[in-house]
Amino acid sequence: MKKKVLFIMNNLTCGGAEKALISLLETMDYSHYDVDLFLLKHEGMFFSKIPSAVNVLEEPSDYRYFDMSMKKAFQDCLGKGKFKIALNRLLAGFIYKNEKNSARSEQRAWKYISKSLPNLHTRYDIAVGYLEKNPIYFCIDKVNAGKKLGFIHSDYNKMGMDAYIDQSYFGKLDHLVTVSEECREILKKNFPMHTEKIEVMYNIVSPATIHNLALEQVNWPGNELKLVSVGRLNHHKGFELAIDACKELVQAGYQVKWYIIGEGEERKNLEKLIAENELKDTFKLIGLKENPYPYIKAADIYIQSSRFEGKSIAVDEAKILQKPIVVTNFNTAKDQINDHENGLIVDMNSKSLFEGIAALIDNPALRKQFSMQLSNEQLGTESEIHKLYDMFK
Repeated sequence: MKKKVLFIMNNLTCGGAEKALISLLETMDYSHYDVDLFLLKHEGMFFSKIPSAVNVLEEPSDYRYFDMSMKKAFQDCLGKGKFKIALNRLLAGFIYKNEKNSARSEQRAWKYISKSLPNLHTRYDIAVGYLEKNPIYFCIDKVNAGKKLGFIHSDYNKMGMDAYIDQSYFGKLDHLVTVSEECREILKKNFPMHTEKIEVMYNIVSPATIHNLALEQVNWPGNELKLVSVGRLNHHKGFELAIDACKELVQAGYQVKWYIIGEGEERKNLEKLIAENELKDTFKLIGLKENPYPYIKAADIYIQSSRFEGKSIAVDEAKILQKPIVVTNFNTAKDQINDHENGLIVDMNSKSLFEGIAALIDNPALRKQFSMQLSNEQLGTESEIHKLYDMFK
């Protein structure tokens, strides 16, 4: 008899966790599992990628009040007689306004969001909150399941989370899963009482799928060296460092164009920095791409300028496409790159980033060496799905 499994996620926008969820769902054995997917919002570039075997549950209609302006939400709630939701939106709004840390804001507002969402009526064998904060909280508060799992996709310390809020939720999980050994050690230090339930499951990446998708042609104008980075436009991806490094490359006479694939809340700030540094023709924010792999394949060098990562899916994908890679020394960089063997790890500042990129530009033989090394590595992680199956037992 098939087991009934529920996955819970905020939405399917452009993040690494969202991409990882789609890869996981593409890998699952549907002869053994009936899978439902609950999204707080039916949106995002990966929404169309949900496998047909997955049953997508109805979107919770009242969640939208917590994702619109206070004035509009309040007026709509009062007009429809939704007085309790209006009160909860008001209380959540107070947190949104006064809590400057976005992670803690989301954590603290959950108790008011939760009161406005119905419980799911289906009984599941397994429920999986596939991201920190709301998906895990929903899994605990709103789902009836025999076993519950929660996923943390990044460095817990760097996200600015309130461990006191999470402690009680994590205590109700059967497994707390994260994406690297480094992230597991950080969770153990923060939650020593839950050490026994903390597991590592690497994000699933399929070389065959990535190589196939990368076959599409990209025609970039000009003969400049092509630099590519992928990531959400937010603070922790460190694109300000990339802009400064790009300016140094131009000033040093290097003929480059740097393309950033991604979207996010920092776009306006980054555009301002690009303009101030007179890099409009050199540093390009090209937005989201449903299929980023042809762009990575067309790159001469792939660069990850992050301040922190759980485990960068984009770096794994660049490795699969055998690109010369430069990464900043974020906490999990050494899990993915062996410095001077299959890529370069540089200090987390624009000067070091510039020097690393310049070193690869100046040394085509080293670029070729890195690519050859990557071509000999076993980079697929499809077998990670069996760790999930073991936790389901």
